[in-house]
Amino acid sequence: MRDPAAPDQDEDERTITPEILLTAYRLGVFPMAEARDDPTIHWINPKRRGIIPIDRFHLPRRLARTIRSGRFQMTADRAFDQVIQACAAPTEARPSTWLNDQLIALYNELFRRGLAHSVETWQDGSLVGGLYGVSIGAAFFGESMFSRATDASKVALAELVQRLRAGGYVLLDTQFVTGHLARFGAIEIPQGEYQRRLHHATMLSAQFPQDPVQPAPGTGLDSSGAPGGTSSGAEQPITQTS
Repeated sequence: MRDPAAPDQDEDERTITPEILLTAYRLGVFPMAEARDDPTIHWINPKRRGIIPIDRFHLPRRLARTIRSGRFQMTADRAFDQVIQACAAPTEARPSTWLNDQLIALYNELFRRGLAHSVETWQDGSLVGGLYGVSIGAAFFGESMFSRATDASKVALAELVQRLRAGGYVLLDTQFVTGHLARFGAIEIPQGEYQRRLHHATMLSAQFPQDPVQPAPGTGLDSSGAPGGTSSGAEQPITQTS
């Protein structure tokens, strides 16, 4: 959900605490590093902000068929560190990423405090996709996603939106709008409009839905030790498909 070509802002090389990070998000500012091994944090505050209107999420027909096929199993908050490590790992298509060790540690701490969440996509017991983000009030700040199988991250995004709707969230921040996100209804809004929506959302309460303590029948731990999950709830109506 990040654009590696985003413009640099003022750099801050101090040790960042979780409290500083949360304050930044409440102000509409988010952090990035230049590269995986760069210790410097840059604070970004785009003039135009990307969001996905939760009540107008667009689910393409082909992806809806993939979800209904049961090819993937979905969980939430079962493998947060694995997801963020996968998001930070270089790939052939993306040799450099914006997550450094300090940011990874900060997001893991927010997860331990219940202020960050992950959605995981599993296939045959292996983690093949997912995403994570920060949760404040009724705002969810989507941070990054990864995919090791066709459609794995797209299914995770659909699952996230379904959970946000069920939990009472009103703002899904994507920071920027890419061609990939635009397919799902992402739009750009001016900074001032974003600030108004952000203030409203962070003053509300929402609850990120968790998986049942007991997995649904037939979806328990397999031989690989992957957590049991259920077929994605994202196949339920979200908006018109194409």
